[in-house]
Amino acid sequence: MTETSFDLVVVGAGPGGYVAAIRAAQLGMESAVVEREHLGGICLNWGCIPTKALLRTSELRHLLAHAADFGLSVGGPITFDLAKVVERSRRVAKRLSGGVQHLLRKNKVTVFDGAGRLAGKGRVGVAKDGKAVADLAAKHIILATGARARSLPGLEPDGKLVWTYREAMVPPEMPKSLLIVGSGAIGIEFASFYRDMGAEVTVVEVLERILPVEDAEISALARKQFEGQGIKIHTGATVTALKRGANSVTATIRGGGATSEITAERAIMAVGITGNWEGIGLEGTGVKVDRGHVVIDRWCQTGEPGVYAIGDLAGPPWLAHKASHEGVLTVEKIAGVAGVHPLDTSMIPGCTYSRPQVASVGMTENAAKAAGRAVKVGRFPYAGNGKAIALGETEGLIKTVFDATTGELLGAHMIGAEVTELIQGYGIARTLETTEAELMHAIFPHPTLSEMMHESVLDAYGRAIHF
Repeated sequence: MTETSFDLVVVGAGPGGYVAAIRAAQLGMESAVVEREHLGGICLNWGCIPTKALLRTSELRHLLAHAADFGLSVGGPITFDLAKVVERSRRVAKRLSGGVQHLLRKNKVTVFDGAGRLAGKGRVGVAKDGKAVADLAAKHIILATGARARSLPGLEPDGKLVWTYREAMVPPEMPKSLLIVGSGAIGIEFASFYRDMGAEVTVVEVLERILPVEDAEISALARKQFEGQGIKIHTGATVTALKRGANSVTATIRGGGATSEITAERAIMAVGITGNWEGIGLEGTGVKVDRGHVVIDRWCQTGEPGVYAIGDLAGPPWLAHKASHEGVLTVEKIAGVAGVHPLDTSMIPGCTYSRPQVASVGMTENAAKAAGRAVKVGRFPYAGNGKAIALGETEGLIKTVFDATTGELLGAHMIGAEVTELIQGYGIARTLETTEAELMHAIFPHPTLSEMMHESVLDAYGRAIHF
C-alpha cells in the first residue's frame, strides 16, 4: 500500500475537486486528487456536458422541421438514430474527461484511482474494489464528493421504468410518452429534449410554478412557450403513487383539490439532489451534516480543522461553476493569497438550456421588493431586436431590476435564444458593482442579441429607443 504526503488532498475530481487541485499546484503546493469513478465528476460525465450534447441534437431537429421558413427544402420526415444520438453525447463526455486527465498531469497533480475517506487527523485512506491501495497524509483536505439524485418514498427509480438523470441520458429507445416529476433545470431540460425528439411529455411540479427559483414573470413566459410546444404542465400538484406496469407507469396526481391519473411509458425523477456524505469517514470528526449536505463556513471550512467541503456536497446552488469557484477560493485562502473573497451566491448566474433557454443572476423583482428595495424594472422583447428577427427567434424577453435610489443592478432575468451566453454580461456588471449609468454608456455592437441588454437597461429609466 502506497504511503505519500501532500500539502493538499482532494477527495473527488469533479468541477470543484480537480480545479482546486490544479489551483493548489499553481500556487506551489504538492496536491493530489482521489477519484473513484470518472475524472470530471458527474457534471462532465453525466450532467452538464452530455445533456448539452443531447439538447444540441434536439435543437437541430427542431430547426430542420422548420427548414422551409428559411427557404430550405428537407425531403421527407426528420428521422434520427437514437443510438448515434446517445453515442455522440457519450463521446463528448469522454473527450472532456480525457482533457481533465491531461490538465492534472500537466500541472503535476497526483491522481489516485479509488474511493477516498477520512482516516484520522490529516489522513485520507484510498480503497479500490474493497482493498486499501494508499494511505495519504495531508496538511489540508478538501471533500468534493458531489451529490446524487434524490428520491421520494414510493417513487424510487428502478432504472427501467422510472429513471434518474443517468438513465434519461442513455435511453435504449425513445419513449412515446414521458412523465417528469420536478420542473427545475434538470427536469425542464429533459422535458425540452424529449419533446423536441417527438415524445409526449407531462411535467408535474409541487410548487405553484415551473422553474420556481426564476423570476415569476420569466417563469410564466417559459410555461406559455413550453405549453405551446405541447408539453403538459401540472403545478401545485403532487405525485402520490406510481404504479409500474410491464412497459409503462401510471402516476396518481393530486392537485387543485382533485386527483387524476397519468400513464406514460417512462418517468424521470428530477426532484433535487443530496450530497454524497456517507462512507467518507465523517464519523468521529467535527464535520456536521444538515439535510444531506456538509455544513461549512464562508471559507468552506467544516467543523473539523484542516477539512473543507465544496460544491454539491456543501449545498445549493448545485452548479458546476459554483463548485469551481469554491475550489479556487478555498485553496487561495489556505495559501494566504491576498484579496481572496468569500463566495457571494447572489453573483452566481443560473442557466437552463431548454428551448427556450432561461438564465438569471441576482435578485428577482419580487425578492427585491420583499427586501424593502424600491425598484426600477426594464424589459425588452426579442421581437424588437433585428438579430433575433433575422435568426427567426422572436420569442423572448430581457428583464433588468435596479435599485431606484442607488442605480445598483440588483438582478437580470432572461428567456430566449442564447440567453445562457448573454447572462454573463450582467454577471460581470454586478461583480464590478456597475450602475445603470455605466451600462447606459456602454456601446453594444449591432446587430447582436446583446443590444437587448442595453435596451432593457434604458427601458428601466424610460429611455428605450427601439420599443
